[in-house]
Amino acid sequence: MTILNLLKSPHRFNKLTGYVKSISEISKCMNSNGTKYAEHMQIDKIRNIGISAHIDSGKTTLTERILFYTGRIQEMHEVKGKDNVGAVMDSMELERQRGITIQSAATYTVWKDHNINIIDTPGHVDFTVEVERALRVLDGAILVLCSVGGVQSQSLTVNRQMKRYSVPCLAFINKLDRMGANPYRVLSQLRSKMNHNAAFIQLPIGVESNCKGLVDLIEQKAIYFEGAYGEELRYDEIPQDMRTESSERRHELIEHLSNADEILGEMFLEEKAIGENDIKEAVRRTCLKRTFTPVLVGTALKNKGIQPLLDAVLRYLPNPGEVMNTALKESPGKEPIKIDLDPSRNDVNPFVALAFKLEAGKFGQLTYMRCYQGMLKKGETIFNARTTRKVRISRLVRLHSNTMVDVNEVFAGDIFALFGVDCASGDTFVTDLKQELSLESIYVPDPVVSMSINPSNSKDRDNFSKAVARFTKEDPTFHFYFDNDNKETIVSGMGELHLEIYAQRMEREYNCPVVLGKPKVAFRETLVNPCEFDYLHKKQSGGQGQFARVCGILEPLPPQKNTLLEFTDETVGTNVPKQFVPGVKRGYHALAEKGLLTGNKLSGLKFRLIDGAHHIVDSSELAFFLAAQGAIKEVFENGIWQVLEPIMAVEVTAPDEFQGALITQLNKRHGIVTGSDGTEGWCTIYAEVPLNDMFGYAGELRSSTQGKGEFSMDYSRYSPCSQELQDKLIDEYQRSMGLLPDKDKAKKKGKN
Repeated sequence: MTILNLLKSPHRFNKLTGYVKSISEISKCMNSNGTKYAEHMQIDKIRNIGISAHIDSGKTTLTERILFYTGRIQEMHEVKGKDNVGAVMDSMELERQRGITIQSAATYTVWKDHNINIIDTPGHVDFTVEVERALRVLDGAILVLCSVGGVQSQSLTVNRQMKRYSVPCLAFINKLDRMGANPYRVLSQLRSKMNHNAAFIQLPIGVESNCKGLVDLIEQKAIYFEGAYGEELRYDEIPQDMRTESSERRHELIEHLSNADEILGEMFLEEKAIGENDIKEAVRRTCLKRTFTPVLVGTALKNKGIQPLLDAVLRYLPNPGEVMNTALKESPGKEPIKIDLDPSRNDVNPFVALAFKLEAGKFGQLTYMRCYQGMLKKGETIFNARTTRKVRISRLVRLHSNTMVDVNEVFAGDIFALFGVDCASGDTFVTDLKQELSLESIYVPDPVVSMSINPSNSKDRDNFSKAVARFTKEDPTFHFYFDNDNKETIVSGMGELHLEIYAQRMEREYNCPVVLGKPKVAFRETLVNPCEFDYLHKKQSGGQGQFARVCGILEPLPPQKNTLLEFTDETVGTNVPKQFVPGVKRGYHALAEKGLLTGNKLSGLKFRLIDGAHHIVDSSELAFFLAAQGAIKEVFENGIWQVLEPIMAVEVTAPDEFQGALITQLNKRHGIVTGSDGTEGWCTIYAEVPLNDMFGYAGELRSSTQGKGEFSMDYSRYSPCSQELQDKLIDEYQRSMGLLPDKDKAKKKGKN
């Protein structure tokens, strides 16, 4: 929008006057396209905040309103994209179609002469790493809670992430206009479920369809939001019917603050008069220490409560200079030393930044960074502290969702992006390698769901490879590997939705449709009892023939070694010449790659070569190679075989009230509970469950625990599977091999 159009539009011009005083200042805040951007401010005028919450609590809508009221965008749009536009921060087509945030998006704006960097994060548990890396680099956060849903599963996860990185936060109870809204219940949940020392600093004037405005408890006045988009604030006296409640809630606020702040506590005990500024200063001090959480209210969709929330961000959340950020100084042969980073003097302190997110764009890899110390100018050279690789900065940009603005320099506290930097998520960048500094990396949870994946069309292999290479680099929770046991390509992620989204992105962005399927379990085959063999391989068809004889025992190894294959040469004399023994061993290992019972690998076996015979002309290493394989086939005919399955050590964490349901679920999946413990209302159950029974458990766990349960699993051991499963596997293998008439014979050999 041009300056002339701004003058013609009083509403939009008035909206800008919150932070610009004249036409000349407006022109300074505009780039050549007429888009407003944030200029560099002093460090005390910068706020880096994240907006985090459970799915569908209104995070993206709130961000949209913030950008509108600060003049960053000229029009507001719905998250669902009903008008075919969608929210600014949901730039991906999939996000607009589904109405959810998939990737965190960064933007920046100005409010009352303060530069605010904002990261809008996803709410779904499958994309939790996006929240994790955003909170790692932010100084403060807005915890959005739905006034109907209250504290939900992902709210608890986000709260744990904020605690992990010591991020101060404001709580914003959203959706007051919804049927069933009850902000008082949400406050009690904030205290009981999250253990926050929290109190209202605002009260709603009516809820549901009667939501008219807010009461500011600190300044003791009512705020009404008027105008077409709630952009005009009208201050008035507190309504007569709310004065008693406002007085009680203000007293409650002072009590909660007094418990957390010594200065206000002394004033409270000495019964001194407590003014507005005393309360505001106490809220700020306790908020920075994370000992108190101020609770604000509003409805982003109905344009109420956003401007006071922005004021609270400036008033109570820290600037980058008030947050203690540390780096490790690593010297060869010495223990790392923690040093405090100083963001105050950009001209003296060396540059230190953390790459917290990677994204493949149309101009190459885009690396999101947070500058913790010093400054960086376009054209300068920086070093990757991990790889010591040198990078020359050709372009510096500030991000606004999927658009960007070029800048010439960045300073401590800024969030920015670089192009063409080959690095990994969590790498530290410095201007001088002699500093030997590295920043704490990002916590990455282990994937919980695995599925097989294959392109629908074999001609799309190149595009498939490009997509996988990009997504695994961007998202550290998305894993890709080839399973040699089952000859399958496997992808792992945080949930079925996570993998489904990537499958859809492969089709949309790389024109490569893929098929997701349940992965095969790596079963094993082994013997039950030792079995002797005496096998003669003899072939004569004119010229040099083949002759080899092997005698010995194939025996099972003890359970703790049932994943291994062993071979021993116990021959005496020259019946089996030593130069042919490696051929026997190779034949044994080659046949062990695919068993004859179910087509899975053999394991837990020991091949003891005791005796044999050879021919002076016809014996060769190949002959003994084939003789060893014939000996194992002979044992298959005469011995008793069984199938082993992988057993996983499973750890499930959920609130105490779901403990009985969790144990029942694990028992249904043939699991054995090995122990449990609990702390602060949460229980952890330890169990051993067959991997074949764990498919679909992630979804079942979330649905049965209202989304609050989490689990992890690691390989424990191999153990014999049930006779029912063994018969099923034999039947499937016989069908795949076209040997249905022989399946009864195979089943008999598999019985114990």
